[in-house]
Amino acid sequence: MIRPAIPLLAALLALATPARAVVGGSEAPDAALARSSVMVLSSRGGVCTGIVLARDVVLTAAHCAAPGAEHRVHYRDEAGAPVLLGVAARAVHPGYDAGAIAGRRRSIDLALLRTETALPARFVPAALTEAQVGAGTPLTLGGYGVARPGDHRSTGTFRTATLPLVEPYGPSRILVWLKGPGMSGSAASGACEGDSGGPIVGAAGAVLAVTTWASGAGKTPCGGISQGVLVGPQRAWIARTTAEWGAPARWE
Repeated sequence: MIRPAIPLLAALLALATPARAVVGGSEAPDAALARSSVMVLSSRGGVCTGIVLARDVVLTAAHCAAPGAEHRVHYRDEAGAPVLLGVAARAVHPGYDAGAIAGRRRSIDLALLRTETALPARFVPAALTEAQVGAGTPLTLGGYGVARPGDHRSTGTFRTATLPLVEPYGPSRILVWLKGPGMSGSAASGACEGDSGGPIVGAAGAVLAVTTWASGAGKTPCGGISQGVLVGPQRAWIARTTAEWGAPARWE
């Protein structure tokens, strides 16, 4: 049992109104992305999103699952009760650098978790893609993070936002960036705290990238640039790890 997660779940259960996630996004509890997504909780109190690749395999951001803390995969059952699954195995990408942002270094912020027990059949494993997209292409990100920055009670419901791909530093073979329609106030849109590890998909619905970082918009700490790690260039690592676990990822 990871003790910091229990008060968090109690707070989620106590909400008088539905919780929301993704700043400027829309609630999508029954969308395909939601059926392929879970929450990843840390014993240090961290909340992230995860992408279901198999009934017992979840892809997330490495900073959401790095060694040094216990982690659990969280979802709600059909009755709405919280369920915590233990982690039987963890693989952090060898290219992950925890100090990359501060040191302005490259980092492959990806991790895979294998749960001790399988997720229910209602979860649909996501497909991954190596598709190449250019600036201006609309992509959709989703996550269980906060909908109102600073209000952790707004965490816990899957929301999505569709934003155009931008190239603030030129095209990248590792990262992808999305920019909301506004850069201040309520017009801001994008990933926020708790959305790390969530899916970024194209029009066909396959996962193109995993959300790893977001910048602020004006006085708002989120809703500016949302960044993700492309999964295509990391296909060999993902394929090798999931094959070792007997649950190869599906690619389109």
